[in-house]
Amino acid sequence: MKSMRSAMESRYTRVAIAMHWLMAGLIVTNLYLGWRMGFQKGMVQFGTFQLHKSIGITVLLLSVLRLAWRFACCPPAYPRDLTRWERLMASAVHGIFYGLMIAMPLTGWIIVSASQLNIPTLLFGYAPWPHLGLVHALPVAKRAMAAANTASVHQVLAYGFAALIVLHVAAALKHQIADGDRQLNRMLPVL
Repeated sequence: MKSMRSAMESRYTRVAIAMHWLMAGLIVTNLYLGWRMGFQKGMVQFGTFQLHKSIGITVLLLSVLRLAWRFACCPPAYPRDLTRWERLMASAVHGIFYGLMIAMPLTGWIIVSASQLNIPTLLFGYAPWPHLGLVHALPVAKRAMAAANTASVHQVLAYGFAALIVLHVAAALKHQIADGDRQLNRMLPVL
């Protein structure tokens, strides 16, 4: 009974778990869509781009909610058997994830707002989403430069995000399979 209770106390809340898996799915989907757009043309590319923007804004909004939830409902403490190095790495990875979950959509929003095409964003084809006023109001030449520079940053962040996801999954599997310490159970939807 004691081990069952301690396992439950070391788990994230149901809300945190649901947000984790929902956002993981959205982020991986959006990374794929961003990559896929490079191989598309015309209206197919346009449709993918609109979906990519919609998912990006959704991730941004959910990230703010998730961050608020993390501060309101503290995550469970790290297990005592983790080394200091593992705790530092886990904290750093979580911090970088939160930074990327906000920076990626923001840089995308800047790109769209600075675009000379001036195409409106309709979230999932229905809800209008505004351009960032300060960016959109720049002179045309400065908007073009902002769009190009931010696109480069957005792409680098995307590759970094993908690499961090691979590292995160590998670490979770290492703990679950190689170490047998069941760290993955803290975030699984069901046990």
